Amino acid sequence: MENFVVSARKYRPSTFDTVIGQRALVTTLKNAITGNQLAHAYLFCGPRGVGKTTTARIFAKAINCEHVKDGEPCNECESCRSFNEGRSYNIYELDAASNNGVDSIRELIDQVQTPPQIGKYRIYVIDEVHMLSTAAFNAFLKTLEEPPSYVIFILATTEKHKILPTILSRCQVYDFNRIGVEDTVAHLQSIAQKEGITADTDALNIIAVKSDGGMRDALSTFDQVVSFCGKNITYKDVVENLNILDYDYYFTLTQLFLDHKMTDALLLFNDILNKGFDAGHFISGLLSHFRDLLVCKDAATAKLLEVGAGIRQRYIQQAELCPADFLLDCMEETNQTELEYKQSKNKRLLVELMLIRLCQATDQKKKVD
Repeated sequence: MENFVVSARKYRPSTFDTVIGQRALVTTLKNAITGNQLAHAYLFCGPRGVGKTTTARIFAKAINCEHVKDGEPCNECESCRSFNEGRSYNIYELDAASNNGVDSIRELIDQVQTPPQIGKYRIYVIDEVHMLSTAAFNAFLKTLEEPPSYVIFILATTEKHKILPTILSRCQVYDFNRIGVEDTVAHLQSIAQKEGITADTDALNIIAVKSDGGMRDALSTFDQVVSFCGKNITYKDVVENLNILDYDYYFTLTQLFLDHKMTDALLLFNDILNKGFDAGHFISGLLSHFRDLLVCKDAATAKLLEVGAGIRQRYIQQAELCPADFLLDCMEETNQTELEYKQSKNKRLLVELMLIRLCQATDQKKKVD
């Protein structure tokens, strides 16, 4: 029986073209390699799981590749194969989270003085560089500013604001984007197809939204869902497995507000609590739902809604039933409740009062109209 390999590792990009959602940045790096315009230090910034370390490794591999083509590593020469197999003597990876002291940096500075035995450059990839101590940063400054001609530093961090300005000024800074929902869904569909898994687009969309722009989080969640669902991933199973409040609850509640059915709204909220959902999370989700409905009032802004085609159509249909001023009133009421929620001693009563006011506001709005 083969050992299971998580999707984040199994499908980790090995070339620039397989990096997801960072097209402009990747093109710049490929052009730098093709035009031989390499800086001595790079800083990759961005949220977790968007490909900073992966891109740094591909970039380092491409710099020393013997048969680089259009900026892409060949993955066949000795330099590429030695790196892929974890035996490269020219590309070093350092985790600054666990090697954040002055001694670790001094050891690195000593290594820098030795020229590469094979290839043109010695490349140092330093991950989570913001974890270095102030003393370590200061010890690193001179080497970072004037390294030997055969040395390139690639730094990666999730917290750019913690990097000393003197470090930032010595690096070419690249800011990685959060990966869009569409790109994430397309990648998950590709993996599902390779693994022989049938997956609903709306189900994958839920996973993509939950990952909040991080591909690694999306792939981890995908593995979790596959363990639960097997070879057939459905929207219902994903909602159940991830313990997510279904869109149906919010669509139903909004219709109850429009029909000013206060009793049914309170009963539905009770059902939500009985299923173990947090009331604070419910309020936040309801506020987002009103925002999405308001966005769908205009076709020009409907594209801001990051959901599947089926859910998008439901939003558009319900948005037609909701006056814009009603949605604004609902957002104000829900937002105020969210602000008061943490300080409230009777949280359930606070939310129930909000639901009652939303039903009454709808009734009053109809009378005014």
